[in-house]
Amino acid sequence: MRRLSLATLPMVPDSVRPRVDPRAIGVGIVHLGLGAFHRAHQADFTEEAMARAGGAWGICGVSPRSGRVIEQLAPQDGLYTLLTRGSAGPRARVLAPIRQWLVGAHDPEAVTARIADPAIRLVTLTVTEKGYRHDPATGRLRREDPEIRADAAGRPPRTVVGLLVRGLERRMRDSGAPVTVLCCDNLPQNGVTLARVVGDFLSLLTGGDAVAEWLATAVRFPSSMVDRITPATTAADREEAARLLGLRDEGVVVTEPFRQWVIEESFAAGRPAWEQAGALLVTDVRPYELAKLRMLNGAHSLLGYLGALAGLETIAETVAVEPFAIAAQRLMVDDAVPTLVGPAGLDLAAYAADILARFANPALDYRTTQVASDGSQKLPQRLLGTIRDRRTAGAMPRWAVLGVAAWMRWVWSPVTDAGEPRQLDDPLADEMTELLRDVNDPVQVVDRLLHLRAVFGDDLADDVELRERLTDDLTALTIDGAKATVRRAVSLE
Repeated sequence: MRRLSLATLPMVPDSVRPRVDPRAIGVGIVHLGLGAFHRAHQADFTEEAMARAGGAWGICGVSPRSGRVIEQLAPQDGLYTLLTRGSAGPRARVLAPIRQWLVGAHDPEAVTARIADPAIRLVTLTVTEKGYRHDPATGRLRREDPEIRADAAGRPPRTVVGLLVRGLERRMRDSGAPVTVLCCDNLPQNGVTLARVVGDFLSLLTGGDAVAEWLATAVRFPSSMVDRITPATTAADREEAARLLGLRDEGVVVTEPFRQWVIEESFAAGRPAWEQAGALLVTDVRPYELAKLRMLNGAHSLLGYLGALAGLETIAETVAVEPFAIAAQRLMVDDAVPTLVGPAGLDLAAYAADILARFANPALDYRTTQVASDGSQKLPQRLLGTIRDRRTAGAMPRWAVLGVAAWMRWVWSPVTDAGEPRQLDDPLADEMTELLRDVNDPVQVVDRLLHLRAVFGDDLADDVELRERLTDDLTALTIDGAKATVRRAVSLE
């Protein structure tokens, strides 16, 4: 079967072709983090915005480390299939907003030069929480990180923060043209957090003060909230796309019909007409962000750890276990909602029900182990914020605490409930493994992990009632397993 490319695009049915002519798109965005989520979310919004309102907003996609995505897209002239799986069956569309591509590890000079190019008016990012090399508990850059220190010392940058700052520094020198840096990752107040991390990196540089002064006048860091479930692509997904297109596509991305993007209206040099593609431009993203992080992402993490411990492969399989679904619903409604001031017009109880329905979509093969990865970076914004606010109010957030205990069990135990080996995929994996070496008592596990400052900060370890609740849950998960523990918990409530 022939492969998708500009040469074979005429073979694709008209209804499936890109909404814009790939050959006519000028590049105005550099995007760091060319993974599946970006291609299913911001790239989709951007192509539709150009189709509706025009503008030179093509994307130069940067894969900071691996060249794997580029190997998929380059032979296809940047084209790829967005395969949407919903109740109406699979639907395919070829997208074309990515018009250039670079690998940061292979050519950091080209990446910094592109960021500095005055034709670029937006730099966007989806590099996951760990890509910022920050302390999730404080939101500050880990200045002692050896990779950060090496980038700051002057080597060709390898970290995302190093690439971004060196590009902005060069932009200041070359033209001083204004630019907007838009974070699209699941970080609290992600624009503020990214600006702080950039400032921390600049403090390590000779001449960093001058760059910081320029940033204050010429660069904006708006916040945003993004939402679209995007599981890893499988061989079966590629086969399905080939059947629908009549062409082979190595860059297929799978997603759900739902998509949401809420963006702070603060731009230094223009933007695509994203609102014409369905994005919401607001003055304050925070209410939307907190609702999504604490409800959707919090419940996702709870289900990810419980499902992985129970040996369930997907989130949909996990939600199908009634006690697990009840626990996720109660986490959202009983624990998270009391900490939120919802956005105007958003019924939080209905939002929780919609989230569970999306999780239950059997057409999405979202692996529990994928959700369970990088927990040290995710817990602070997904579960610990809820716990802190509820404890301040004098309440014990039963289900959020269970989520943290499930994470602790995942970190501590090398096997699942069925005795199958588990793979701890986390940037702090080595540190946590060493911390828990030879520990065989849940009391000690809770004590040691609560003192992991990068995750829990300085306050939670002193909460005696919280420690006791975590210890009880971890003990039950260890002795009885995830299914029995949660079944008992929901029956007692």
